[in-house]
Amino acid sequence: MLLGSLGFAAVSVAGFAVWAFAGKWLYAHVGEGGLYLTCALVFIASSGLALHPLVRGPGSLMRFYKIFLPAFGAYAVAWSAAWFVLRFGLGEWLGSLAGSVLLALMIGRGLGNCRSLVKVCVVMFALQSAGYFGGGRLMAWLMNPAHGAFLGGHGFALAKLSWGLLYGLGTGAGLGYAFFTFQNEPARTAKTSNANNFSSAS
Repeated sequence: MLLGSLGFAAVSVAGFAVWAFAGKWLYAHVGEGGLYLTCALVFIASSGLALHPLVRGPGSLMRFYKIFLPAFGAYAVAWSAAWFVLRFGLGEWLGSLAGSVLLALMIGRGLGNCRSLVKVCVVMFALQSAGYFGGGRLMAWLMNPAHGAFLGGHGFALAKLSWGLLYGLGTGAGLGYAFFTFQNEPARTAKTSNANNFSSAS
């Protein structure tokens, strides 16, 4: 979870940097949808470099991309759809829920183990939501001139990056939990396997 949290925090800051430093230009030239798409591409492209050690064994980089690319793509589509339809509040919560479920489901399927799916969905939703909404509150606090004056001339951009940092820490911890859980055989299966081996030996 620590590796996932720190790694995805770096990825998220890079993704949010697109919005913080080039958001106005992208919004004017490719619209809001184009801005979201550009941010998502940065997330996907950089995630493998930071998070591929979450996948055990040789060839982890390509195996990670094979799992994460469609999973995060589905997450981004679900979250964006909820946002564009319902906007602030309900749209954000619904996007967080739907996105977390899709991420957990597709990571589990990619690793060939969905036996702890409900537990992973709950943990990912809680951690992702904590990072997203906590980051949003921090950004709003820093954008208040009375609080963020120490940030200087780039205060608004740095405030946006602070949102990306907290979002990345929370979502990354959830990703780390998901990859760890799905790659570890449940205890009850291990006990069953040991019992079968004992019976065969007898």
